Amino acid sequence: MQTVTIIIKGMTCMGCVNSIKAVLKNLSGIAQVEVTLQPAQATIQYDSNNINIDQIKEAIVDTGFEIVN
Repeated sequence: MQTVTIIIKGMTCMGCVNSIKAVLKNLSGIAQVEVTLQPAQATIQYDSNNINIDQIKEAIVDTGFEIVN
């Protein structure tokens, strides 16, 4: 398992947090997701054999948010 923290721009409320959580939890290979509004970031534990960081970031962007790092 790998763990990554991604800084997310554009989250303004808990609805945003919940949207990102829901999208990430539905991806194959994601083991654990923690999304916080302050600081605006997602910490994700994932299986690199099933999903890569670019796919995770793409899912966040497709949800309507920007990736800072």
